[in-house]
Amino acid sequence: MTTTHDLVILGSGPGGYVAAIRAAQLGLKVAIVERERLGGICLNWGCIPTKALLRTSEIYHYITHADAYGLSVEKPSFHLKKVTDRSRKVAAQLNSGVKSLMKKNKIEVVEGQGRLTGDTTVTVTTANGERVLTGKNVIVATGARARDLPGVEADGNRVWTYRHAMVPPVMPTKLLVIGSGAIGVEFASFYCDMGAKVTVVEMLDRILPVEDEEVSAFAQKALTKQGMTIVTGAKVSDVTPGPEGVKATITTADGKASTDSYSHVIVAIGIVPNTEHIGLEALGVATNRGHIVTDPMCQTNVPGLYAIGDVTAPPWLAHKASHEGIIAVEHIAGGHPHAMDVARIPGCTYARPQVASIGLTEAKAKAAGHTVRVGKFPFIGNGKAIALGEAEGFVKTVFDATTGQLLGAHMVGAEVTELIQGYAIAMGLETTEAELMHTIFPHPTLSEMMHESVLDVYGRALHY
Repeated sequence: MTTTHDLVILGSGPGGYVAAIRAAQLGLKVAIVERERLGGICLNWGCIPTKALLRTSEIYHYITHADAYGLSVEKPSFHLKKVTDRSRKVAAQLNSGVKSLMKKNKIEVVEGQGRLTGDTTVTVTTANGERVLTGKNVIVATGARARDLPGVEADGNRVWTYRHAMVPPVMPTKLLVIGSGAIGVEFASFYCDMGAKVTVVEMLDRILPVEDEEVSAFAQKALTKQGMTIVTGAKVSDVTPGPEGVKATITTADGKASTDSYSHVIVAIGIVPNTEHIGLEALGVATNRGHIVTDPMCQTNVPGLYAIGDVTAPPWLAHKASHEGIIAVEHIAGGHPHAMDVARIPGCTYARPQVASIGLTEAKAKAAGHTVRVGKFPFIGNGKAIALGEAEGFVKTVFDATTGQLLGAHMVGAEVTELIQGYAIAMGLETTEAELMHTIFPHPTLSEMMHESVLDVYGRALHY
């Protein structure tokens, strides 16, 4: 059976399904192919359910520290299955929401394994046989999966990927997390707050290595204070699962090796793009280390074939995928969308404390040739932060000293993942430090720290 569409999308994650909706809004006839669940990894096994888990651990942290707020809670405890069930229900609710959006926008959903069998042809193996979908254009949005640690198989029993870690059969007692990017740190934070003894190992010289150095240092100090053991500049080897736990050897930069036992291990060392077995090679689609190469309009080197999201170049973030989907579709529809500017993509880590950033770090701004002016403001100087009992953290802003251009913003502390969008808007509008200094921020709010950080660039901070 062959069906013709204006656009066929392979993959229904936050890139694919958003692209489908925008295409439908523009009057295109759209089909979307999905082999598992609508919403992809982000909605079903990533961004959303992990935030549900982290919300639980945050509340549990507050309960176990209720005395600090003048409250009394005796013998707090949790039911692990109920915790994970809530997370799965949140994911299921949103999966249902995406199904409704597909129906509302008259987007044909084809369930099955899809592969490119022509420049703009997708053959789908469904439960009822093969279907051939031809389109004037095709978008590849197949996403990525967790990278395995060489020589170690994640079995879901003692050695976990992020997917296993979201539905743990038992609560870890002594947990080893390999990798300290956003995924590793978020799971480390969740399990630490829920009572596990957590060790995090990072191969590079600091945790959250893509963040500003001061932010990384502050986050490491805060997580260590919570009880985590953090080892940087180290590698893990000889991971050996057994019936009672996992043995692993940690070797530090000076060559010293130590072997210890853990109840469980989470491997969080990056991602692998889902580019195998989807027909790229036969079409001659250009890739770089497995990731599809695209131009500023998300086009591949094959006419009519686009690619978006984690299957393409970094940063590998859901909101980047969604925006790329809109760029690709508007270009397909004959529009003239602005190209993606990766310097204006916010990054967020939802640990405790939260981390958020956009643009250049201080070090990268200097390396790019900018003469910089930097402002910083601590949470301890903010009334709302003190009232919340969240007085640890800071906001840092980096400006070009000559032009006043906002080059980057970096935050660590409570709710900074919600605050960062203010700086994203400012960068999008090409706002200077003068305009930000003259902006009125509401009181009492955490956002006042954003203002104070900008004022501090010129020695004008008011409350610290």
